[in-house]
Amino acid sequence: MTIKKILIEPNRLLRKVSQPVKKINKEIQRLMDDMLETMYSSNGIGLAAIQIGVPKNLIVIDLLTKDKKKNPIYFINPKIIKKSSRMSNYEEGCLSIPNLFAEVKRPSECDVEYLDYNGKKKIINASGLLATCIQHEIDHLNGILFIDYLSKLKRDIILKKLSKQKIDQKRLVI
Repeated sequence: MTIKKILIEPNRLLRKVSQPVKKINKEIQRLMDDMLETMYSSNGIGLAAIQIGVPKNLIVIDLLTKDKKKNPIYFINPKIIKKSSRMSNYEEGCLSIPNLFAEVKRPSECDVEYLDYNGKKKIINASGLLATCIQHEIDHLNGILFIDYLSKLKRDIILKKLSKQKIDQKRLVI
């Protein structure tokens, strides 16, 4: 498995709508394995293929904590088929917007239809953090970032901090 470079906002690819996967083969499975390895190495719980520059409808999720066993879920061509009207707030972050967080309100439950790692059709009823994570990652497939749900003021503050992080990373320290 290979750890891939995660794209950081602003990057025009992050705003691109991903395309459906037409055929599930070893190449797609290897890509999902690389995505999972990349996500784990960055201490994330979800990653969309577009975040590593691949505009395909693929996401990987694992809500594991440090003391739990890995339990990855692979979503190929995921589609939300039902959302609850009850909303919940979670403080969201994103590997493409590193070290910056904000509260986002989303439906507290959702039903998602998808193909698994081997191409088997599945439906999952997700709630809590899993529902939030699935919705966050599916948004990536549609060119939407969590900051798009924020007020203009909050979004501008986060983008300014992100810009400063990029500048600070380019400084040489001896």
